[in-house]
Amino acid sequence: MTVDECRIVFLHIPKTAGQTIHSELARLIGEDAVSPIRVHTQADSPAGQFPPGYRLYSGHIDWLALDTVPNPRFVFTVLRDPFERIASFYFFLKRQAESLSAEELARPRRVGMRRILTSTVDDYFCGGPSSWRRFILDHYHSPYCAYLATKTLRGYSKVAGSPLNDLVDRAEVAAKSLGGVYSVTGLSALERDIEIVLGQRPQLTGRYMNAAPKEQAGSRWMQLESMIEKKQTLVELKSFVGADVQLMSRLGMTTG
Repeated sequence: MTVDECRIVFLHIPKTAGQTIHSELARLIGEDAVSPIRVHTQADSPAGQFPPGYRLYSGHIDWLALDTVPNPRFVFTVLRDPFERIASFYFFLKRQAESLSAEELARPRRVGMRRILTSTVDDYFCGGPSSWRRFILDHYHSPYCAYLATKTLRGYSKVAGSPLNDLVDRAEVAAKSLGGVYSVTGLSALERDIEIVLGQRPQLTGRYMNAAPKEQAGSRWMQLESMIEKKQTLVELKSFVGADVQLMSRLGMTTG
């Protein structure tokens, strides 16, 4: 294999430093070689998420049709402390909602944005109708294990009834089938492996795009936790991370 043959597939789970990684890979490989499919909803089929002819596939994409990407290929994903990811995703969506005009917020498709602005943290995560509960579970409950086990980004509903250990077992097997699974706090290992694959070293460590504003620096989870008023909400959120914490421990990653 030569460095100009290998294809890179970055399975980007939201709020895991993915924009930084994508930008660096695109810089090294060249924008013309980057697949235009960045979100699974842009394609009408699993195979459509991997259009032929590109060297970099990177984004919030399902990987049911990963085998349509020719070898040689290097497939990886990145994980983050699950508590920090919950909080980061929440604050990210809230900042997005706050940036929208009143007209835009009033549109039917912005129900989630309206809810995050008008609800307490407790009501956001634990209240609302069943349709809203599905949204919360799809986006916040066991995202790492659900994604790895089902190969789909919104796969939680497919594993919701699975015993925790069974879910973690499936996710661990899937994780070990990839070229690499990295921690946000250990991106130097990803830098090293990309250099082996591409012959060029990306600059990832300490660089975070879409990061929180400086005045909100520090533990995002501690900030979110301070806003929680009900004990049950905290119990609920801790249940969201149980499987992912166990998975990361099995993979040798620290959390907390």
